[in-house]
Amino acid sequence: MVKCKMTYEGGLHTELVHEPSGARVCTDAPVDNHGKGESFSPTDLMCSAMAGCMATIMGIYAEEHRLNLQGLTIEVAKHMNASPRRIARIETVITVPLPPNTEHKAALEQCALGSPAMRSLHPDIEVPITWNWVG
Repeated sequence: MVKCKMTYEGGLHTELVHEPSGARVCTDAPVDNHGKGESFSPTDLMCSAMAGCMATIMGIYAEEHRLNLQGLTIEVAKHMNASPRRIARIETVITVPLPPNTEHKAALEQCALGSPAMRSLHPDIEVPITWNWVG
């Protein structure tokens, strides 16, 4: 079990602390929801965490198969519903520094799609993925 602690700092700002490492992340409400947009919003972090989880699972596979994924990028674009306010869609672009004919293509794609964060998203959230193989 990993513990994290959130402290509300006022002004719609929070500070999140990962207790095992002491790493800190700050959030602010987005401009379209009473904030100043001075940092990640909580829903920005959720989408970014999904991307990080995908990359991590792909990285584990790559290390096991001696593949170099350095330079892999995942871009996410969050779209919100107004009522109820929630994430509706996370447009995702994954750029993989391997050729499109790599024998590992299907496995790497499955790693991303089967990552714990992807499996934890509500089924109503659309996650269209564009794959770019550029090696």
